[in-house]
Amino acid sequence: MIHSDQGTHYTSLKFIQLVKSRELRRSMSRRGNCWDNAPQESFFGHMKNELAGEIPSWTSFADANASIDRWMDYYNKDRCQWDLAKLSPNKFYDYITTYGYPAGMLPQWAK
Repeated sequence: MIHSDQGTHYTSLKFIQLVKSRELRRSMSRRGNCWDNAPQESFFGHMKNELAGEIPSWTSFADANASIDRWMDYYNKDRCQWDLAKLSPNKFYDYITTYGYPAGMLPQWAK
């Protein structure tokens, strides 16, 4: 999946054909709405910042893939986020589906 705005280079026939030839799908923000892309840009911004030290050592796609897989595992399981009640995405999902805050992790507002 490639998410972009509706710029002319992303809507050109050449780009559309390139994406299809790689068996990918396009996803676009609504016209004139920069907020559609904000969550994706935030996520990838954090990923690039936190992997910045590793990127220069990548010499292959496999190296990049391994680093990104490791980071995404960390992001989903261990990286706490303020907007998710100071929980990781996986722990927050468990919290909202079971209504039970993880043992030993009282939120700041509950103290």
